Amino acid sequence: MIETYLSLEINESPVWLWTFLIVLLVLTAFVQIYYFLSLYNQVSKHKKVNIKSVMEPVSVIICARNEAENLTRFLPSVLNQFYPDFEVIVVNDGSSDQTSDVLNEFKRQYTNLYTTEIGVREDYKQGKKLAQTIGIKAANHDQLLFIDADCEPVNPNWIRHMQSNFLHQTQIILGYGKYISEPGLLNKWIRTDTTYIAMQYLAMAIKGRPYMGVGRNMAYRKSLFFERKGFASHLNLASGDDDLFVNENADFYNTVIEIHPESFTQSDPKKTFKQWLRQKKRHLTTSTRYKKSHKITLGFELLTRVLFYSLATTILAFGILPVYVAALILIRYFFLGLVFKRCMNRLRENNLLLLSFVYDLLWPFIGAFLALGNTFRKKKTKWQ
Repeated sequence: MIETYLSLEINESPVWLWTFLIVLLVLTAFVQIYYFLSLYNQVSKHKKVNIKSVMEPVSVIICARNEAENLTRFLPSVLNQFYPDFEVIVVNDGSSDQTSDVLNEFKRQYTNLYTTEIGVREDYKQGKKLAQTIGIKAANHDQLLFIDADCEPVNPNWIRHMQSNFLHQTQIILGYGKYISEPGLLNKWIRTDTTYIAMQYLAMAIKGRPYMGVGRNMAYRKSLFFERKGFASHLNLASGDDDLFVNENADFYNTVIEIHPESFTQSDPKKTFKQWLRQKKRHLTTSTRYKKSHKITLGFELLTRVLFYSLATTILAFGILPVYVAALILIRYFFLGLVFKRCMNRLRENNLLLLSFVYDLLWPFIGAFLALGNTFRKKKTKWQ
């Protein structure tokens, strides 16, 4: 039957080849739909099972370099959390702006704010991991909560929600760090990218296979950090203080997620596409260090996505079964849109659905371009 459809359009190409390509297209579509429904949809369905009623002391750690403006804007939302016992430790890592003055002014107002300073060495460019390690050493409590200097909790109950997960053997808590919604296509693109990534790493954690977290909103125990030797295995990398630490130390038993709307943090997004590309390029340097099983799971989704689009384009270009191929594309988009919309709602994002279809198509090629660029980049340590 298929030979009847193909006989006029294949320009004497063997029928078996087109049959194989069509079957492969259908298989990649089914794999993609499986990822949507079986994995990524877990975020929208997630229900918190256990909640700790005892509010134990917490240390919030912030690393800052030349962040005077951001600290002035965002630090009060951390210091004014509705939580009975917490300290905030800000590590001022060689700032040349007014960061020290800003922190000293806050210290006069808040007795639970502590600061430490790292001098700048001309012969050595230390990265953020040094500042973070110093902050962890200075912490008085075992339960550590991390947030960036250009970031703020969306609600005064942020600490309470994150800390409530430190039950039994829980040692790592993965939260959601969103970006502030602003007008413009770039802002929507960045928020789409952030939602898509969260949909992946949160779903994997729910399935018991955590592979990364974001430093804008995560927590772990001080005892775990020193027991596992902190960042020792990847000190040479500029990035990885968040995702590589999680990838190495998180497992089915010790990791949970927290996605209550009051537990979110939000940051200022990049203002130019070039800045965003530079940020993504830096983040991609760590993904090659993920565990093999994680790279296979994530890579197989990416591979089948690229195959699906490539096969669909090729088959349509030759006019082979255009109605059926178009229907298959629409079916895949339906499930992508359904799951992405549910995750958007759960993560309190909005107006990203249409752009998610474009992002889904373009990201594999953008990511491949950036990864290729990383292979030619001269290695250097830079504070991030």
